Amino acid sequence: MVGVATKKTAGRWSETDSMQELAQLAGTAGAKVVGQFIQRLPAPSKTYYLGKGKLAELLALKTTLNYNLVIFDDELSPLQQRNLEEFLKVKVIDRVALILDIFARRARTHEGQLQVELAQHQYLYPRLAGQWSHLERLGGGIGTRGPGESQIETDRRLIREKIHRLQVKIEQVRKHRLLYRQKRQESGIPVIALVGYTNTGKSTLLNTLSRTDIFVEDKLFATLDPTTRRLTLPDKRPVLMTDTVGFIRKLPPTIVSAFKATLEELSEASLLVHVVDLASHTAAEQCQAVEDILADLGLEDKPRITALNKIDLLLSDDREWNEESAISYFADQLAPLDKNTALISSSKGWGLTGLLKLISQSLN
Repeated sequence: MVGVATKKTAGRWSETDSMQELAQLAGTAGAKVVGQFIQRLPAPSKTYYLGKGKLAELLALKTTLNYNLVIFDDELSPLQQRNLEEFLKVKVIDRVALILDIFARRARTHEGQLQVELAQHQYLYPRLAGQWSHLERLGGGIGTRGPGESQIETDRRLIREKIHRLQVKIEQVRKHRLLYRQKRQESGIPVIALVGYTNTGKSTLLNTLSRTDIFVEDKLFATLDPTTRRLTLPDKRPVLMTDTVGFIRKLPPTIVSAFKATLEELSEASLLVHVVDLASHTAAEQCQAVEDILADLGLEDKPRITALNKIDLLLSDDREWNEESAISYFADQLAPLDKNTALISSSKGWGLTGLLKLISQSLN
């Protein structure tokens, strides 16, 4: 795994945290990480992304580490990716391709598969065109007429047609979802949407509240397709709660675009519940990443409450803890606690009555 740190990328996330997350993504995709390094540069090289010295060092590591794949922490241009593969003689992918690969593995429903396929083709299109650029640069003449020119045009046309077909199918899905949402609105049942960084425990929370068995795994993007369950609040009011795709820093624009039909569920929700992994040392940075994506979707003013999850993972082992003592302890530690925030442990079921009461109050 390779990362480049620049003044522009310096900020809330440290390079180490970013690479740790990349390692989690790689593990989720089934890769075994054998080494990593970060290079500090004023700006990435336009031709190889890395400087010449680090590039030579990376090539030398191939002998000792015997790696067969190099994953970069940022999106590579088609030129950078092609040059790196030619130089290193191994497959090179970037963070975007890695996330798309995970999404392709995780998509279970027809809708999810369509959305992932669209995102993959949108990502592939400029790279597919770049594969034939060495023929275009010759500017015509002997050896460039016929197969070369026709191939690039054929490839471009085929992928454009595929993207168009997928967009038409997803638009049909979007219209179907719109009709479904209109029926829900007519029923008068409020919709609560769970949002948050990937792997913060949203699916576990929905499982516990609805007493169902949604797939849960301690991996990034364990669940991709949205799931909706009917719940009854303490005031006997029925609500529908939807678990949406988890967010992540550097979420590829192609993903946001392709999943627009799914993410529209958030805009129609009566209330957002932002689930936060309080046990993560990057909890604040993850919260900001979610806020940034919600702002990109135009949802920054949407009514929401915050559920600080996984409090059980922060408790010391020197005493016996129960729901009341744990919540009281963290309420004191985090005082004054915002009135729209609940302390919970979705795996142990702690604080969920308080969360449901907070949801009821927010809907009034």
